[in-house]
Amino acid sequence: MSSTTHTSTIGAIGAPSRRNTELALLVFAVVIPVFAYANVGLAMNDEMPTGMLGYGLGLGLLAAVGHLVVRKFAPYADPLLLPLATLLNGLGLVLIWRLDQSDRLQQLQKNAFGAFNPAAPNQLMYSALGIALFVVVMLIMKDHRILQRFTYISMVVALVLLLLPLVPGLGTDQFGAKIWIRIGGFSIQPGEFAKIVIAVFFAGYLMVKRDALALASRRFLGLYLPRGRDLGPILVIWAMSLLILIFENDLGTSLLFFGMFVIMLYVATERTSWIVIGLGMSAAGAVGVASFASHVEARVNAWLDPFACYDTSNACQQIGQSIMSFGSGGVLGTGLGQGHSDLIGFAANADFIFATVGEELGLAGVMAFLLLYALLIERGVRTALAARDPFGKLFAVGLSGAFALQIFVVAGGVMGLIPLTGMTMPFLAAGGSSVIANWALVGLLVRVSDTARRPAPAPAPNPDAEMTQVVRP
Repeated sequence: MSSTTHTSTIGAIGAPSRRNTELALLVFAVVIPVFAYANVGLAMNDEMPTGMLGYGLGLGLLAAVGHLVVRKFAPYADPLLLPLATLLNGLGLVLIWRLDQSDRLQQLQKNAFGAFNPAAPNQLMYSALGIALFVVVMLIMKDHRILQRFTYISMVVALVLLLLPLVPGLGTDQFGAKIWIRIGGFSIQPGEFAKIVIAVFFAGYLMVKRDALALASRRFLGLYLPRGRDLGPILVIWAMSLLILIFENDLGTSLLFFGMFVIMLYVATERTSWIVIGLGMSAAGAVGVASFASHVEARVNAWLDPFACYDTSNACQQIGQSIMSFGSGGVLGTGLGQGHSDLIGFAANADFIFATVGEELGLAGVMAFLLLYALLIERGVRTALAARDPFGKLFAVGLSGAFALQIFVVAGGVMGLIPLTGMTMPFLAAGGSSVIANWALVGLLVRVSDTARRPAPAPAPNPDAEMTQVVRP
């Protein structure tokens, strides 16, 4: 007896896009900052703030634009990246607006510049520009692997961006660091964009050289040491980071630049020895530069004992005020709009905006913000794990590592864990270059995650396999 069974090729079942999940999370990411905005107004003036409606509509419009673009051009992207960035950006706008209401800061700016210019409206404009750049990334870059073609070009572009602040007539020296350039009436921090461009170079370079860099020549103290010839790349990057630190007095960019390379090198080679060597070289370079660079030395002294030089050093005053802000916040904080972190001065809405979180939202608020940052970093690392190509893996790790390092050096400096670096807290602090560059970073992670999560195409049907005759006796 025989029977005939007809079989056909079945296409792969598509993975859910999770765009509706993203939309629901975006609603919360807009509503929470609006409630925080109302809280600040009620706490400071006993009435609802007049600009709350405009703020809510503006933030909601930016979130809607980002969501529609992702839904159309990156339908399989991670559903948490955009809501997390929107929530952090929205809360940052609230904190900056809260500090704008401080009579002390208004008077300080009037005494220094002759007029008070609130930072929140500018920050909202920069946030809109950041979303616009996010949209451009989604529209132009259909596949992140295109960037692999520009490996060495990106190295040149990154070096140009890092050296621009040293060009006479273009670079400006602000607060002891030469990390800004002035074009017209705007100041730009090229290092914020350089961290993204240099990640392209590191990913492309390490993808090709990872096998050679993973080789070990000898074992010392439990570590497999790399061959001498392979130490060249890390020595070059180390020297470049020291030059940035020496000539620009910028400890933050130097640590970020070198640290990102070491992280990507470890991921590419899986050699713990690179981490140990990198940490040792970073510490040696920082100590060496601090011994003769007065700006870095002042920050190290402020870190060691801020109250010993409180009356003579502005850096010590800022660190001292920041530590007292965290201390007075306790576990639950004094409440939004009811703290005194504005005593820190001009840096209150930039480097030290995290001190406002510590005082007004307490330890609970600090942990909540750090968890939001950690979740954003985790989604970036998860994107790297899901990426199907080595360049995408290294690129996503580099972007996530750069973001994580910036969070660490800023939060650690403000809380007195490490010397202050002068970098801005991503999405929270006032600064156009920072918020625009970080929106571009999120856009690139969204693009990589879309490629990684997109279901593989179903195999082409085989005409010979359309019908199979099975004969059973």
